[in-house]
Amino acid sequence: MNKTLKVAVVALSALFVPLIGMAQDTFEVSVGADVVSKYIWRGFDQGSGASIQPTLGMAYKGFSLTAWGSTSITDLEPKEIDITLGYTIGGLSLNVTDYWWAGESQSYGNYKNSHYFEGAASYYFGEKLPLTLSVATMFTGGDRNEEGKQCYSTYFSAEYDIACPADITLTPSIGATTASYLHTGERVKGLTDLSLKASKELKITNSFSLPIFVQVTASPVNDKVYMVFGLTI
Repeated sequence: MNKTLKVAVVALSALFVPLIGMAQDTFEVSVGADVVSKYIWRGFDQGSGASIQPTLGMAYKGFSLTAWGSTSITDLEPKEIDITLGYTIGGLSLNVTDYWWAGESQSYGNYKNSHYFEGAASYYFGEKLPLTLSVATMFTGGDRNEEGKQCYSTYFSAEYDIACPADITLTPSIGATTASYLHTGERVKGLTDLSLKASKELKITNSFSLPIFVQVTASPVNDKVYMVFGLTI
C-alpha cells in the first residue's frame, strides 16, 4: 500500500473509532449472511459456485464500517474479503472499499497486487422514485492493465424497485464499464450486466421471515446468462 493511502486509512480509522467509543449505547451492529447458488458480480461469474457470504457491520450517525466475505460451499480455496468504510446522508452514499479475492492460499498483506481499492458514490431518489444510480472507480492496488499501469476501472449502474402483488419486489438493473481488466486479464468495455431480480420475504412464523430472491443476469460483454437463487439469514 502506498504511503498516501496508508495515511488516509489511518486518518479515517482515527475519526471513526472514537465516534463508536463516545456512543456505545447508540451505535448499531449488524450481522447476517447470504447463501447463493452462484456468485455473480457485475455480470461475471466469480468461479466459486454455491457460496456463503457473511456480513458484519457497524454504523453510527451515517458512518459505517462493514466486513463482507464470500467462501465457496464446495471448494474452500476461493475466498473474498471486502472492507468498506462508508458515509450516508439522505439518499447519498459514499464508500471506499478494499477488495481482496486472492484466495485462501495467498498472503493477505500483498496490497499492491492482491487488493483493489475502489471509491464509489450512489444516490437513491426515494420511495416515490425508487431509482438508485451508482458509479465506482478503482483508484489503486492491483487494477492494472497489461502494461502495468493503473487502469482506473469504472463501473456505472442503475436499478429500480417495482412493488408487485404477493409482496414481491421486482428490480431491473443495468451495469456498464468504461474499461476493466479485473475479470479476464484483457480490456472489457460496454454493458456488463442486464438483470431482473425478484425478491420476497417468506413468512416462516408470526415473528420470523426469510428473505429470498431469484435473479437472472445477462452479460453482453462475455455472452453469458446466469440464474441465481439466494436467501438471507
